[in-house]
Amino acid sequence: MTFSLKPHYSAVVIGGGQAGLSASHYLQKHGIDHVVFEKKTVAHKWKNERWDAFCLVTPNWQCQLPDHPYDGDDPHGFMVKDEIIAYVDRFVKKVNAPVLEGTSVTSLEKIGDLFRLSTSAGALTADSVIIATSLYSAPAIPRAAERVPDDILQIHTADYRNPGQLPDGAVVVVGSGQSGCQIAEDLHLAGRKVHMVTGNAPRCARFYRGRDVVDWLADVGQYDITIAHDGMTKKKHDTNHYLTGRDGGRDIDLRKFALEGMSLYGRMEGVSGGRMLFEANLKDNLDNADRVYNGINALIDRHIAEKGIDAPPASVYAPLWEPESEPTELDLKAEGVTSIIWATGFSPDWSYVGLPIFDGTGYPMQRRGVTGIDGVYVLGLPWLWTWGSGRFLAVGKDAEHVVNHLAGHLEAAAQPALKQAASA
Repeated sequence: MTFSLKPHYSAVVIGGGQAGLSASHYLQKHGIDHVVFEKKTVAHKWKNERWDAFCLVTPNWQCQLPDHPYDGDDPHGFMVKDEIIAYVDRFVKKVNAPVLEGTSVTSLEKIGDLFRLSTSAGALTADSVIIATSLYSAPAIPRAAERVPDDILQIHTADYRNPGQLPDGAVVVVGSGQSGCQIAEDLHLAGRKVHMVTGNAPRCARFYRGRDVVDWLADVGQYDITIAHDGMTKKKHDTNHYLTGRDGGRDIDLRKFALEGMSLYGRMEGVSGGRMLFEANLKDNLDNADRVYNGINALIDRHIAEKGIDAPPASVYAPLWEPESEPTELDLKAEGVTSIIWATGFSPDWSYVGLPIFDGTGYPMQRRGVTGIDGVYVLGLPWLWTWGSGRFLAVGKDAEHVVNHLAGHLEAAAQPALKQAASA
């Protein structure tokens, strides 16, 4: 869509990913004039920050962007990278949002009843703002990386594409969340020696008692639980469970990898003198991941029993491998390490937001995207409202809720002026 930037809009959306485009979809339905600012290009992360073997972790049927559900012939499969990009591109074309790509928002502040935004395309004002830039703005790499020997290649998961891009030799993967574990598997399957540095990430079975675990959890109602439920407020900081949709889907079991030659370590403590140092918590990390795995399966067992469902028998995962010791250091040169992949997540960038909407952890204070400042909203964050809030499953539902609230805010703000005009 080609257009000229106006000096004022009823609404401004910051971020042209799935959340920002979903917001634009509903803003258009309400007939609300708006603009979407995208720092890079629409759907940039899907196209430029995923590795070649990337695929969905949740089944295709969970792709539920607004008026754009998955329409392929494999709802219980897992789209690979090119298929995901095609799905998103069809959504982009369908929404036809008023997006200014390559445009950064450098400041957002409140001036009287309006919001003033400074952007790389110029300044403007708005009656309302939706911040849809997610938590994944910039790769987060620990300062310890500065002490890694210069002859070792270091990249973040955002820049990893395939084993062939790395020099010959062993690879250290730091971080056992979804990306770290899937990339470690990618390297392992390619025959590379992998040193896996674990953390507190939980894991989940892919299939259990005859079905995908995601299907069971949907039936149980896990995807309907909101952040407002007791004990759920900390969920927004949780690490995602690791498993994969690769080759039709399977568990990721680091213990199995260890039996096949992968070396495992506890959480990284630092780097010193050419050595990577670790906490002695490998066993705890593996045990805690398995505890979550078995706990999810037990939840499914209870559901099956309560509903009298005919299903294959229950089972409990038993460790395939136990560490004989707790390794506390890795001599990078002696072990032939030539590459380190930092699977250490991302950091949000809200530095431009000059509004008091954040809590002590830097997370926006909100209720399903509605902040404490009238006319300011956030979208696309993990556990904004439900488990699916930051994903294709529920980002559209959250966007609809936010835009409905925004429309009500604009209508209420316009009432005094309408009454004054009517009485004149």
